[in-house]
Amino acid sequence: MTELTPCPCGRADARGQGLAFDACCGRYLDHDTPAPDAESLMRSRYSAFVLGRTDHLSASWHPSTRHADLDLEPGVKWLGLEVKRHRVIDADHAEVEFVARSRTGGRGHRLHETSRFVREGGRWFYLDGDLK
Repeated sequence: MTELTPCPCGRADARGQGLAFDACCGRYLDHDTPAPDAESLMRSRYSAFVLGRTDHLSASWHPSTRHADLDLEPGVKWLGLEVKRHRVIDADHAEVEFVARSRTGGRGHRLHETSRFVREGGRWFYLDGDLK
């Protein structure tokens, strides 16, 4: 991705302009920069799904719930992300409710989930989630 490529997560600045990948999720996917909060981690995980970056998905998934093998479904085209809510529970626990839209084989799909995150050793991890 180039420096000016829009970030797949769709995060925008105060003027409503989409952030560039390098200024948004790229710093978490391409560098060892920890996400500052659960929402940023969730957005970076969405971007990793869009880009097929299973390395980031595995590294950001809590070891207690991480799948041994992470295979992405072939042919999925991710269409957009909407963060509905980011709720801080305490300093080391948070939830993010989101809707991610995709298309597979010409058919649209909608993933609506409330995800749970935990912070350990200064890093946020995806723990698990409930589908809506």
